[in-house]
Amino acid sequence: MKVITLIPGDGIGPEITEAVKKIFAAANVPVTWEEENAGQTTFESKGELIPQSLIDSLEKTRVGLKGPITTPVGKGFKSINVQLRQKFDLYQNVRPACTTPGITTKFEGVDLVLFRENTEGLYSGLETYDARLGIADSINRITVKGCEKITRAAFAYARKHGRKKVTVVHKANILKMAGTLILEAGKKAQQEFPEIEMDDKIIDNMCMQLVAKPEQFDVVVTSNLFGDILSDLCAGLVGGLGVVAGANIGDDMAIFEAVHGSAPDIAGKGLANPTALLRSAIMMLHHIELHDHASKITNALNKTLLNKEQCTGDLGGKAKTMEFADYIIGNL
Repeated sequence: MKVITLIPGDGIGPEITEAVKKIFAAANVPVTWEEENAGQTTFESKGELIPQSLIDSLEKTRVGLKGPITTPVGKGFKSINVQLRQKFDLYQNVRPACTTPGITTKFEGVDLVLFRENTEGLYSGLETYDARLGIADSINRITVKGCEKITRAAFAYARKHGRKKVTVVHKANILKMAGTLILEAGKKAQQEFPEIEMDDKIIDNMCMQLVAKPEQFDVVVTSNLFGDILSDLCAGLVGGLGVVAGANIGDDMAIFEAVHGSAPDIAGKGLANPTALLRSAIMMLHHIELHDHASKITNALNKTLLNKEQCTGDLGGKAKTMEFADYIIGNL
């Protein structure tokens, strides 16, 4: 029985977390939950955004499932997601984007996986502000080690999952040093995985290509800021943030998460769609080698998505959060 650290989060987080727990129980998934929270609610009750008890739990279990978390608005509060990624060196942000029958979009045949470097770049937190001159500087710290780790992870994923091509996205035409590092790291990784084709795209061209012909892409790897932007763009191709999974993966720890916001305006109303968190939980099951359970839940979810009446309002249906969960359970 695998113990998982469960972080319900804020807003709609507890609701969609309960839906996932109910589905897992019905599917007889051999996991137990160790619940610890973080975010605005935790700060209001404990005076801490990330309590030590959560850190201790993650260090013990090495696997977490996280709902959407709210970082309080105000000077001095650093993103909780960024803190967790940097503390545990969760350098891979992995976001699949795949067309799903039953989810209406303007695109067909999308089936790609985005690898975003998760710990450095413009999200390193290295900023200064000169009030006298009115100038703010943010340092785009890129390391050879960081670029090599993320590109190798992308190629290793491609080999493991039978993918054919890795696209390295960069801005080396302008950022002569920082932009070139990830491109060179990609070329080095490709030598280790010669059966995997590699190409590269400049970030602005990549954006155009994604909305013109997304089906041409297989595995995509890029830096932190570019990956943040592209991951949401890719989500838009396949139905939005409410239906895509996300994972933060390191060498010996992983936290799987819903990448959408905490939506406090609909919290407690039973309107939230748990698909993103459920798909993240399915990624988690594959990560801990529970492939049969992952496939069983995936099939039940996909069958449910084909019936609009059984879906939540954002997917064109009328079901409440837990009703949607019950329909998935009925299709197990």
